[in-house]
Amino acid sequence: MLKIGDRIPVCNLQEFIEVEGEGCSLGPNQFATDKATAGKTIAIFALPGAFTPTCSAQHVPGFKAAFDEFKAAGVDEIWCLSVNDAYVMGAWARDQGTAGKIRMIADGSATFTQAAGLVFDLQAHGFGLRSQRYSMLVVDGVVKTLNVEAPGQFEVSDAVTLLAQAKALRA
Repeated sequence: MLKIGDRIPVCNLQEFIEVEGEGCSLGPNQFATDKATAGKTIAIFALPGAFTPTCSAQHVPGFKAAFDEFKAAGVDEIWCLSVNDAYVMGAWARDQGTAGKIRMIADGSATFTQAAGLVFDLQAHGFGLRSQRYSMLVVDGVVKTLNVEAPGQFEVSDAVTLLAQAKALRA
């Protein structure tokens, strides 16, 4: 499993882009994790699935509400990562109103999640391989903090915990 001091897995992830911009076309856009994290501080939180109860009612809204505080603490970007496809993550971004605050990142084939050793196997329940619920601060591609939840819990991967860690790193 990924641990503090490790580099995050180098792989390609996707993000659904609603508005065409510099280097980004409409629809799913692929990006490499090593290039996207280079020289930046990224707050990443991962969860089992888009549109699920805890994820939609607590996890995403907490990070959205704390966006300005994360920026003030030196965080360049906030990523929400889930083992869903880019279209689902795009629809969830619209539903949650995350534009300009949280990048809704698709790990559709669980490539990042498996390489990080943070898989939550829900195949027996018909949900396939998912991500464990966690949060981490990544500075220039290196994990500085990592908060992994026990199955079914939402206690340490929340925005309040990661924000306190971001402030402590900056101090």
